[in-house]
Amino acid sequence: MESSDQTAGAAQPSAVAAAPVLSSVVPNSGPSAGGSTVILNGSGFTGATAVNFGTAPALTYAVNSSVKITATTPAGTGTVPVTVRLPGFTSNPVNYTYVSAPTLTGISPSQGPAAGGTVVVLTGTGLSAATAVTFGGTPATSFTVNSATQITAIAPAGAGAVPVTVTTPGGTTGAVVYLYQGAPALISASPNQGPAAGGTVVTITGTGLTGTSAVTFGATPATSFTVNSATQITAVAPAGTGTVALTVTGPGGISNSVNYTYVTGPVLTALTPNTGPTSAGGAVTLTGSGLTTTTSVLFGAAPASFTVLSDTSVAAIAPAGPAGSTAVSVVTLGGTSNSLPYLRVPPPGI
Repeated sequence: MESSDQTAGAAQPSAVAAAPVLSSVVPNSGPSAGGSTVILNGSGFTGATAVNFGTAPALTYAVNSSVKITATTPAGTGTVPVTVRLPGFTSNPVNYTYVSAPTLTGISPSQGPAAGGTVVVLTGTGLSAATAVTFGGTPATSFTVNSATQITAIAPAGAGAVPVTVTTPGGTTGAVVYLYQGAPALISASPNQGPAAGGTVVTITGTGLTGTSAVTFGATPATSFTVNSATQITAVAPAGTGTVALTVTGPGGISNSVNYTYVTGPVLTALTPNTGPTSAGGAVTLTGSGLTTTTSVLFGAAPASFTVLSDTSVAAIAPAGPAGSTAVSVVTLGGTSNSLPYLRVPPPGI
């Protein structure tokens, strides 16, 4: 029988080395340029002597524990097997995919209001797996990847010109520029009134008018408009009634409003007196409606001096003219009235 000393001194079995097991690489994709930090999960990593991405060694790696390694990816392309090596053993492979860097080539529209909310379309390449869209340092309110070449995003609030970028597992794009603009501001409209039938050419002055996309009189678009400069627009008033709010819409939003008044056409009902001399100087009172904005009183084609007494009355001095009947009419901002006859009587003969 062996002594206890002999038993204690007997050789102990040595531990048997085993191949490491790799279960996952997180994240499992990254830019072709390399430089990404990834976590390798598995078992049997103690004593690891190499981490390879395909045939390329990791730029750096650290064995955090027997079940975790932190590595920095080398440059590469396509999908490659990641393996961990120990002396005499190599782990099973787990795939890692290199993603090409995305690019941005355009943004439309390239400007919008400071309040944000503009829907913009970004175009470029490699956009399929986009994880972020930023305007300056602010994330887009939301975005949708339409394809590898297009993203639709909603601009957040901002100010001035900012760089817009897209980030994917392949990296971050170069920037395209988006301009935040303040809403246009209106100062005046001249003239600020015209006939209900429309057609008046109105000069609108203000600031921030470049890029105007709409001019409205109340809820009705201008018949046409031309942006002359950042401070002036010429617009043709549409038909309308009453006093309406004139506004301008630009990339920065909708302006404040200035009033524009539609004037009804004038109507003449009486001339008092309706006869007078052929010489100048006969006083005539014109009675009717819509006379407040009278701009001229005509005896035939001859203008008369006049004074607007009220919306229903105008005092005029008849100009000289030949004997006989002549048509008297009134022109206002609302148009030209009907005409009434005025009879010039020659002086009696001697």
